[in-house]
Amino acid sequence: MGLLNSVSFQRLQGGIDAATKRQSVLANNVANVDTPNFKRSDVSFESFLQQQDSGLKSQLSAKVTDSRHFQFGSNTVVPATVVTTDETTSMNNNDNNVDIDREMALSAENQLRYSSYIQQMNSQISMMRTVVEGR
Repeated sequence: MGLLNSVSFQRLQGGIDAATKRQSVLANNVANVDTPNFKRSDVSFESFLQQQDSGLKSQLSAKVTDSRHFQFGSNTVVPATVVTTDETTSMNNNDNNVDIDREMALSAENQLRYSSYIQQMNSQISMMRTVVEGR
């Protein structure tokens, strides 16, 4: 097993990827704030990760095609990001549902989340470097 293949490291990488994708989706929402009939999108990642951590069975479980395969739970799989579009609401007369204040608040929250993921990853890499170099 490689140093960077641990489950926690893979989850941090998944979180960073999700935060990057979320920032792109939020920027797209803001860019289309005045576009008629535009519906906002959002990225789901953390909810899947929470389901995984709580031990709930979900779509994250492994598919076993042969009885000789090892059975394993979903706790080693890092979920992929899912982009969803809210088609049910409307904020303006032009059927657009983007609230610029909400999008900006979500963007700030996402930036904090991204920074914390990067900080945690740097901490793990620093600990690994200390172990390898022996300082």
